[in-house]
Amino acid sequence: MNRIASRAGILFLLAILLICGFALFLGEFFAKGSSWVMEPGSPHIYAGGNIGCGVVVDRDSNLLLDLTGGRTYSQSLSLRKATVHWLGDRFGSISAPALPYYADALAGFDPINGVYSYNKIGGVAELTLSARVQIAALEAMGDYKGTVAVYNYKTGQILCAVTTPAYDPDNIPDSKPEGLYMNRFIQSKYIPGSIFKVVTLAAALENDPAVVNQTFLCTGSYKIGGEAITCVAPHGAQTLKEAFCNSCNCAFAQISLQLGGQRLLAYVEKFGITKSISFDGITTAEGNFKATGAEDLNVAWSGVGQYLDQVNPCAFLTFMGAVANDGQVTMPHIVEKISVDGKTTYKSQLQPGVQIMSQATARILQLYLQNNVAVKYGSANFPGLIVGAKTGTAEVGGDQKPNAMLAGFVENKDLAFMVCVEDAGYGSTVCIPIISEILKVV
Repeated sequence: MNRIASRAGILFLLAILLICGFALFLGEFFAKGSSWVMEPGSPHIYAGGNIGCGVVVDRDSNLLLDLTGGRTYSQSLSLRKATVHWLGDRFGSISAPALPYYADALAGFDPINGVYSYNKIGGVAELTLSARVQIAALEAMGDYKGTVAVYNYKTGQILCAVTTPAYDPDNIPDSKPEGLYMNRFIQSKYIPGSIFKVVTLAAALENDPAVVNQTFLCTGSYKIGGEAITCVAPHGAQTLKEAFCNSCNCAFAQISLQLGGQRLLAYVEKFGITKSISFDGITTAEGNFKATGAEDLNVAWSGVGQYLDQVNPCAFLTFMGAVANDGQVTMPHIVEKISVDGKTTYKSQLQPGVQIMSQATARILQLYLQNNVAVKYGSANFPGLIVGAKTGTAEVGGDQKPNAMLAGFVENKDLAFMVCVEDAGYGSTVCIPIISEILKVV
């Protein structure tokens, strides 16, 4: 009798363990089932190293990519090239950086019915990109190498983000230039040059608003120790607004030294200039700022956007959006909505913005940036638009031409923009015509 009772107890214990194990499995399945489905090796979701189900359209429902029977790209050659760094190619040389994050929503996964619970082809992913703006950006960049992007600083929607050189995924070139597969908007970092003066100016205004009343003398050079910061020409006595419009290295060297390397770094970190940005499963490259503990000369060069400064285009675009948005950051995104058989499986949500500078500082920056366009770059380049901007000519060393840089915003369309053109020369000469063409179709 005792033996029977003992065996019954063992069976009861095994039954309890089985039930607990099954409950644990169910819990793990419902909690992590979607992430299991999204694993890159899943044959239900991936093909050739890229996501392999669903349809991708732009904000106006123009077809960008159909994955229901292989990979069918847009019929437009220009659009195929303009979006390859977001949609990927057939062989996984370029991956689709945002789509895998939403693989479960795109596949129509649910824990009860599994993958393709609504149909056998996956869903429709609507991107924030505009086909016509992407094409305009690609054409405006021409043979230049770099990136250009425009986003809505109120909603966070990225209207265009083009990387060049690009290629047709339906006709992969035999000759592949260096960096062909890189999405420069999210993966690269550039010496900013004078666009960084927006950051230094913001730091100065936040640190001491009375800086607007200072005057700065520029004789063409500003000596620090045994060396000098130089300008292209003497600017004479200037107000802060004039020094910013003149992009005066001498004035901004003085401002940088007034702040000091440690305080300047603190504002760079507060503004998020060198931090990675994460959205839609994408993490951007980190920037670089090393003025802390540096000699005065290097602190000064850091403040004008040289020395060891590096910025990621997406991060700096977001900063410019905050300037235009009265100091409040709106994080960008590129996936707007996903639906399967008419049912929405994902919809982007606007996240509460972080205030990275005072409204008063942002308003002064807006006025100064708009003054740059009116006085220096030419409002005629932007008919019907209220534009503020700062150009940069970033020295990269060696026998290379400087990188041409531009960052700014369009007040009456809630847009911020960023242009980075490698080995190109002056920002005002190269970048203004590029963004002017793009804004005509936004």
